[in-house]
Amino acid sequence: MKSFTVTEISELLNGELIGGYNKPIIGAEQIDRAKDQQITFISSNKYARQWDSSGASAAIVSNAVKMLPGADRAFVKVANADLAMAKLLEAFQPEPPELLEEIHPMAIVHETAVLGKGCKIGAGSYVGKNVVLGDGVILYPNVTIFDESTVGHHTVVWSGTVIRERSIIGNNCIFHTNVSIGADGFGYRPSEDGRGLVKIPQIGNVVIGNYVEIGANSCVDRGKFSSTIVGDGCKIDNLVQIAHNCVLGRSCIMAGHSGLAGSVTLGDGVIIGGSASIKDHTTINSGAVVGAGSGVMNDVLPGKTVLGYPATDSREMLKQWVALRNLAKN
Repeated sequence: MKSFTVTEISELLNGELIGGYNKPIIGAEQIDRAKDQQITFISSNKYARQWDSSGASAAIVSNAVKMLPGADRAFVKVANADLAMAKLLEAFQPEPPELLEEIHPMAIVHETAVLGKGCKIGAGSYVGKNVVLGDGVILYPNVTIFDESTVGHHTVVWSGTVIRERSIIGNNCIFHTNVSIGADGFGYRPSEDGRGLVKIPQIGNVVIGNYVEIGANSCVDRGKFSSTIVGDGCKIDNLVQIAHNCVLGRSCIMAGHSGLAGSVTLGDGVIIGGSASIKDHTTINSGAVVGAGSGVMNDVLPGKTVLGYPATDSREMLKQWVALRNLAKN
């Protein structure tokens, strides 16, 4: 079990140590659940009032919060408690499961595949024809990568993930369990006789940038003509759907159960809240925010926050909700 003194934590975070605590800190926890020898964080005055009742022995505290720790407790004052806690959690993070062999005997690697230095491939995994894996790629057990795909350096792919043919994956990505990359997009048209549906072939691929993280059971479908693109630094939650020919800019965030219909374009830094749905051929411009549970039917301007179903300007929607509530009271 990892542990650190409050002095070591202060040095790690380049913070200011206030007060003192002599026992080692053995873990981190949220403020209302923390116990002795645990550290928590206080990012705003909203949480500061919970400090006296908390069992935590120490806290990472934003500089804007003006308070003292009290007897036999310590604060580490920093500019941003949220970012500092993220850095501390990295220090506490347990080592990931270890693959003892570079290629497990029960893995299948096609003879034409090219593997970089230090790749590890777990049992039950399949690496197809002309696949290229960069240096340090880790495929945990039961990962499938089909023909002609490329996976960049130091990307980690967890069990159950399937990367379909001709996909291009960047460096330093993380795909969690059961991710689907490159499945066919959802395209059908009524048959000429009107008695069935004709499947539209999906002949494109998926291109994913560097430092992209995709959560468990999320899907990125291949393009119908060209590529579905997920830009550098995007972070995708669990159970997210990205349909064919969508294009995501840099550092977009999509929360769980949200979905993009076909040919949606997101600019840089777009945030999509949980369970939000975006209509096909819609553009959400850079810096825009879509509130949780919203349904976007039209383009969203840069930096705009929209909310509701159908989604509209968040302030306008809140006014509508207040008006409806007042009408209901009457």
